[in-house]
Amino acid sequence: MAHNDNDDRDSGRDNENGIVLTPEQQRRRRARSIAIALALAALVLLFYIVTIVKLGHGVLRRPM
Repeated sequence: MAHNDNDDRDSGRDNENGIVLTPEQQRRRRARSIAIALALAALVLLFYIVTIVKLGHGVLRRPM
């Protein structure tokens, strides 16, 4: 059976682009991903708070 160049990719030994990260690079990538997620969550919370403040305190006391 002939060796196929795609065998390494299909076997699942490497990730999909063929780059294997060192443990230090994986740790840094995870830390960066967590930082981005926290920044995004803070931005969402900030937009929510600004929206509530701009609507004013009377928005919760309106007649239904």
